[in-house]
Amino acid sequence: MSNITKGQISLNALGRLKKGQLNKTEQAYQDYLEQLKYTGEILWYKFEGIILRIADGANFTPDFFVMKATGELEVHEVKGFWKEAARVRMKVAASDYPFRFIAAKQKANKFGGGWEFEVFD
Repeated sequence: MSNITKGQISLNALGRLKKGQLNKTEQAYQDYLEQLKYTGEILWYKFEGIILRIADGANFTPDFFVMKATGELEVHEVKGFWKEAARVRMKVAASDYPFRFIAAKQKANKFGGGWEFEVFD
């Protein structure tokens, strides 16, 4: 923390919601998952439904745990932008657990809207 001022720390904390509450991007993604559920592409999803241990004392709570129509389980993480620590957590979890890990980033409306996806293997 030597290079971070107290003011910068509080700025990073702005906009944080209580555990279990969706932010605007997560709500938009949940709306997207509802569309997939309606069309039969997925059967079920749960927001913050699981906690994965990725190291001693380090856990990862993915945004959505999703069951596809095939019965496969996927972990979906929704980001407005990526911090390197979040990317590392996804990579570690993907190497440790037998689920497909997908990062979803919302595209701006000026670029056509929708979602960009990245799969972590």
